[in-house]
Amino acid sequence: MSVDSAAKCPFTSTRNDSKSAAVVTRRMKVESGAEHVRAYERAREILLSKELLQGGAGAEFVDTSDPDKAPVFFLDGAPHRDKRTSIARFFTQRAITSRYHAIIERETARLLGQLRRDGRVQLDIVSFELTVAVAANIVGLTDSDMPRMARRLALLLSAGWHHRLNVLARLSAGLRKGQAMLSFYLNDVTPAVRARRKAPQDDLISELLARGASWRAILTECMTYAAAGMVTTREFIVMAAWHLFDRPELRADFLAGDEARQFAILNEILRLEPIASLLYRRKPEQPGARHEKYALDLRAIHGDEAAVGPCPHALDPDRAERLNTNGAFLSFGAGAHHCPGKLVALHETRMFLDALLRVPGVRLERAPDVGWSEMLLSYELRNAVVTCDRA
Repeated sequence: MSVDSAAKCPFTSTRNDSKSAAVVTRRMKVESGAEHVRAYERAREILLSKELLQGGAGAEFVDTSDPDKAPVFFLDGAPHRDKRTSIARFFTQRAITSRYHAIIERETARLLGQLRRDGRVQLDIVSFELTVAVAANIVGLTDSDMPRMARRLALLLSAGWHHRLNVLARLSAGLRKGQAMLSFYLNDVTPAVRARRKAPQDDLISELLARGASWRAILTECMTYAAAGMVTTREFIVMAAWHLFDRPELRADFLAGDEARQFAILNEILRLEPIASLLYRRKPEQPGARHEKYALDLRAIHGDEAAVGPCPHALDPDRAERLNTNGAFLSFGAGAHHCPGKLVALHETRMFLDALLRVPGVRLERAPDVGWSEMLLSYELRNAVVTCDRA
């Protein structure tokens, strides 16, 4: 990609609009022995390679000998392609408009109704309830109480501040997580599986049951979608809201813009604040050969001026148009393992924030705390409080 024709940076060269850079700089650690990739073209080459395998999250230790019983995240080659093809219908533009828009509108109305009644909400909690409702419909986790499931998953997947805890506190947190996992399995996964054994539906659990997946495989797939579809979109919503609340001119631009303009703003926020900070890929292990692994540092990659243009740390919604390129860059990955739910996440975030920012008197009373999840290699945003004029 060339930026020779791009305009000069319209901002000061030292400007840095990132709100998560400090915690990522302090907390992110690349696995020992992995090549630390910071250049955009090198990263894109690795992601598009058909020779490399999924890495990270213990991928090399997952048994993929029976693809029907392994989560799609950990598969490669033909098994991965076949499984992705079988679930592609859940992530199409048609599915988003015909199926998920109604859920997003319903949940947004419910959550913002709660905001109007109470005059305040915790943004990370309500945004998680929204993302859980949408992802649960895709997965098939629709036979239990949704807000309670959201609370269980929030506890189960939260890890941003565990490094500050002493040994006893970590043990207590671990026990609570174990209880949350058991409760998720018994109260959310089990009823959904039983219901779909009797009457299959158009969702992931029904697809897994048709393939003969075990209970363990179904639970693992549900957790994978919870982490990849629910948690990451929550962070995206809170981070985008933070930027829009803090910059009145950006907020006005967002509210005045059409869908394409709103997506451009959201993609630029995500480029600057990638949720998944590290992506891993590895070479297949061969006898006598050195095990090679690559750590793709998305924050550094999105700061590569050769790809994203000058002043890469400034939030510039016109960047992609000026460079005539995809505004998300590598935020959703690329190649075989690119994020299948990227359009779902963008639509959820756009629709919710457009409605939120139009609430009378809405304002960010408390900015979120920023933590780091070793488990998800991602920043976490918690305790953001939004207030408004009460209805």
